[in-house]
Amino acid sequence: MFKTTKYKYRLIAFFSAMLLIFSFAEAQTTVRGKVADAITREPLPFVNVIFKGTSTGATTDIEGNYLMTTSADVDSIVVSYVGYNKVTRAIKKNASQEINIGLSQGVTLAAVEIRPGENPAHRILRKIIANKDKNDREKLDAYEYEVYNKVEFDLNNISEDFKNRKLLKPFSFIFDNIDSSNAKEKPYLPLFMTESLSDFYYRRNPKTRNEKIKASKVAGVQNESVSQFMGDMYQNVNIYENTILVFGKNFISPISDNALLFYKFYLIDSMVIDGHKCYQLQFKPRRKQELTFTGNLWAADTAFAIKQLEMSIADDANINFINATSVVQTYTQVDSAWMMKKERLVIDFNPFPIEQKKNMMGVYGRKTASYGNFVINKPKESKFYSLTENLTVAEDAFLKTEDYWKQHRLDSLSKNEKQIYHMVDTLQTLPIYKTWVDVLQIFVTGYKVAGNFEIGPYYNLVSYNNIEGTRFRFGGRTSNKFSKWYELNGYVAYGTRDERYKYKLGIRAFIDKKPRTMVGMSHKNDNEILGQSQNGFTTDNILASLFRVAPLRNLTSTKETQAYIERDWFSGFSSRLSFVNRQMMPLEDFHYEYRKTSNSTAYLDKIVTSEVRLMTRLAYDEKFVAGAFDRVSLGTHYPILQVQYTLGLRNLFKSSYDYQKFTVNVDDRIRINPIGYFDYVLEYGKIYGQLPYPLLELHGGNETYIYDIYAYNTMNYYEFVSDEYASATLSHHFDGFFLNRIPLMRKLKWREVVGGKVLFGRVNENNRDVLIFPEHLNDLSRGPFMEASAGIENIFKVFRIDGVWRLSYLDNPRAIPFTIKGTLQFNF
Repeated sequence: MFKTTKYKYRLIAFFSAMLLIFSFAEAQTTVRGKVADAITREPLPFVNVIFKGTSTGATTDIEGNYLMTTSADVDSIVVSYVGYNKVTRAIKKNASQEINIGLSQGVTLAAVEIRPGENPAHRILRKIIANKDKNDREKLDAYEYEVYNKVEFDLNNISEDFKNRKLLKPFSFIFDNIDSSNAKEKPYLPLFMTESLSDFYYRRNPKTRNEKIKASKVAGVQNESVSQFMGDMYQNVNIYENTILVFGKNFISPISDNALLFYKFYLIDSMVIDGHKCYQLQFKPRRKQELTFTGNLWAADTAFAIKQLEMSIADDANINFINATSVVQTYTQVDSAWMMKKERLVIDFNPFPIEQKKNMMGVYGRKTASYGNFVINKPKESKFYSLTENLTVAEDAFLKTEDYWKQHRLDSLSKNEKQIYHMVDTLQTLPIYKTWVDVLQIFVTGYKVAGNFEIGPYYNLVSYNNIEGTRFRFGGRTSNKFSKWYELNGYVAYGTRDERYKYKLGIRAFIDKKPRTMVGMSHKNDNEILGQSQNGFTTDNILASLFRVAPLRNLTSTKETQAYIERDWFSGFSSRLSFVNRQMMPLEDFHYEYRKTSNSTAYLDKIVTSEVRLMTRLAYDEKFVAGAFDRVSLGTHYPILQVQYTLGLRNLFKSSYDYQKFTVNVDDRIRINPIGYFDYVLEYGKIYGQLPYPLLELHGGNETYIYDIYAYNTMNYYEFVSDEYASATLSHHFDGFFLNRIPLMRKLKWREVVGGKVLFGRVNENNRDVLIFPEHLNDLSRGPFMEASAGIENIFKVFRIDGVWRLSYLDNPRAIPFTIKGTLQFNF
C-alpha cells in the first residue's frame, strides 16, 4: 500500500510538471512572415516589427523575413519602415502563426533642424567618410570569395486584354505562372533566369581582378558571353566609391566625399544588428532630377563601416527606361575587414520610349548575389593572377548536374524560379516561338535565319542614287547552325540605271577561340563613296537614300581583294594584319586627270595599289558581349589607343605606288560630376610617298540629314584632302544639368550637348602633281576646318537634334554655314 501511494504521488508530480511546462509553452506567442512592398512585391529588408505595447520585436532580413516570440499578453504587431505607412495587424495569442505584410508608400519624413549645434547625422556621416579607406574592401592587399549570382527577368503589369490576344494563344500556358497573389500588387510573369557560381580573386598591387566561373545555368541559352556578363566581374555596386556607374550614368554615392552637397541626411534610430550597435541614417536628394539615390544606411559604431544599405534611384532622376530601382546590401565582418555578404538589385524597366502609364507592361530585372568562403589578405603567388584573361568560364560550367547545384548554391530557388527552366524549355518547342525569335532577330541584326543561312541585311535590299538608279541587292551569310567556327558571306547587286552587277564574296574562320584568333578573306566588285566617314551609312543603305541632302554625284568603282588575321593578345589588346589589293575607277563624268605635257592633259583609267596593314588597338580592361562571330564592346574606363601602319608595295599585283601611312587615334570619355561627361577623339596621320589624291586622306564629310558623330557634318564629300593632318573632336553631354533647373523644362528630361571639331592639314607639293585636283577638292592651306554644334538629346527619350555651324571655308562652293541634323540614340 505504501509503495502504491508512493508511485501515485510520483505520477501526479510528473504530470503536474508536464502540465506546467505545457502551460508555459502555450503561453508563448510566435509570429513569422515576410514584409514586402505592396506594389512591386519586392522584399523589404531592415523593417521594424514589434509586438504592440512592448519593446520586443525583430528586424527583417535582406529577404524581408522576420521571426519573433514573446510570452507577454499581446494581441497585435506593429510594422514600421521609413517612407511607408505604418501597419498594425491582429494576431492570435499564445499561438504560432505566419503573417505576411505588404507595405504601401506614403509617409514622407519631414526635415528636422536641430539647433543649436550640428545635425547629428552629419557628424556620423563625417566619421563614415573618414573611415572609408579602412572599410572599403578595395583597399585590402588581397581577398577572395565564392559568389553565387542569380539573375531573373519578369514581365510585369500583364493585363487580361494582353493575355487574350490571338497572337498569344499558343503561349497561353505560360500565363498560368503569373504571380498575383495580392490584389494590390503588380502581377508578374517570370520569363528568364540565369545562375552562376564562381571564385573571385582580388589583388591590390598590381591591381588585378580574376573571376573563374565554375558553374553556369541559363534558361534557354548556353552562351559563354552571357555567363561572363552575369558573373560578379561585370555587376558591381561599391558604395564606398564617390560615384557609382549605373547604366552608363555616374550617380553620386551617399557616402561620397562631398555627399553633403547632394544629399540631406537624418538620424532615424540606433539598433543592434548581428552584435554591432548601428546608426540608421536616412538620405534623400537635395535637388530634383540629379543623379542621386534615396534610402537608408546602417553604420556600425566604432568602425563606422556600412553594415546594411537599402537605396533606390531618386524617382525623378534624369534616366531613361527605368521606373524604379532597389539596391539592398548587407555586410559582415571577416577578421578586420567588412565584406559584402548579400546583395539584391531590382530594376523595373520601361522599354517604351514614351512615358509609361500605370497600365502598360514593363520588365523586372532582379539580381541576387550571395558571398561566402572569404579569405582576407592572403595573396596567392604572382603567377596565379592573370593580367590578360581576367574572366574565364570552365569548360564543364554548363554540364553541372542538378545535384551539384543543390549542394553548392549559396541561396535557394523560389517556386517561381524553379518553374522558369521548365517553362522556357517548353516554349522553345513551339513553332510560333521560333517565329517570334526570327522576327526579333531580323529587327536587331537585319538578317532572317533560314536553316543553315541568314538572308540580309534587310536595310540594303533596295536603295537609290543618281548613278546606279534603283539598286537591288540580295545577300546573306551562313548561320550558326551551319558552323560556329567559320562563316561564308556575300551578296549580289544590280542597278537599273548603270545596268551593272556588283558582288562580294567572303569567308572568315576561327583558328582559336582562346585567345580569339580569326582569319578572313574577301573579294568585292562594287561602288564606294570616297570621302565618307567610316561611321557613315553604306551607299546602298535605304536610310542614306531617304535622308540625303543632295543627289549623290561621286561614286568610285572598286575591285578589292583582302586577306587578314586578327588576334586578341589579352582582354582589350588586339592586332590585325592584312593584305589588300585594290583597283579604283571613276564613274560617270568624273575622271582621274593628269598633266601629260605643259599644254595637255590625259585620263588615268584606274589606280591600283597593294598594301600591307598592321593595326593595333589597346583598350585596357574592355568588356565584350560576344556572339558566335561578332561581339559588342561594353566599353572601358580607360582611354582607347589605336595605331595603324600601312606599307604600299609597288609592282606587286600591278600596284603602281610605293608609300607608307601612319595613323594614331586616341578617344576617351571623362565623367565630370555633376555636369555630365566629356568625350574627345584625337587623331594624327602622316603619309610618306608620292600619291594621287584618292590615296591621300580624304576627310569624312556628311551629305545626309543624319548626324554623324565621327564625320564633319558641314563638310561635303570629296571637299578636303591631306597627306598630313591632325584633328580633334570634342563634345560635352550635360545630362540635363541646366534644363533640369528650369521648372517648365524639367518634366521633358531633355539633355544638353555641345561640341566642336577642328582639322589641320596640308598637302605636299609633290602630291599635287600626280593627278589634277578636281575643282571642288581643296587642301587646308588657308587654315583649319572648324565647326561647332549645340543640340538637345533625349527628346522622347530616343531623338537627338543638333544645330551645326560651319566656322571656316565658308566661301567654298556648296558650303552651308548652318544645318540641322538629327539621329536616333538609345541611352539610359
